[in-house]
Amino acid sequence: MEKPEPKVDDKQTTERRIGGYLHRVVPIADKSGEIISYALKPLMVEFKVRDVIQVMIGSALMATPVSMSEEAWNLARDLPKANMIAITTVSLLLVAAFVFYNFYRHSFKGHLFDFVKRVLGTYLLTFIVVAAILTVLQKCPWEENLELAFRRIVIVAFPAVMGGTLSDMVK
Repeated sequence: MEKPEPKVDDKQTTERRIGGYLHRVVPIADKSGEIISYALKPLMVEFKVRDVIQVMIGSALMATPVSMSEEAWNLARDLPKANMIAITTVSLLLVAAFVFYNFYRHSFKGHLFDFVKRVLGTYLLTFIVVAAILTVLQKCPWEENLELAFRRIVIVAFPAVMGGTLSDMVK
């Protein structure tokens, strides 16, 4: 009769900072249960400068073609306020779901602040990048119509935040 494979207890798994980055240290046990080695898995739960730059580049990549579209400018002008709020809410929920599933699913406990910081930071950075692009294109009428400027940013930020979130996955 074969012995079942020993399971290493999650309590033995620890988090350690190695080279400035957090890693999960997972013990590897032999059949007798004795730890013979350790595996390191990088934890991507901190929102560092590299992540900020990746979000900005990914957002710019997605925002540029959409921000040059007259359809986006007109859509922002014509949609009711409730729809604009819904677009913002859906953007944040999609980013939160993606970030949770890809970064925090196994390490949410103890990293709630980092999760919120990453989700809100990603959206805010995208919002700033989109605002800059639309301003350069003279499609963000800050002085004439502040509400229209924000509406256009929200419309263009919807796909842009997805691009920023995806580029943040690149490590």
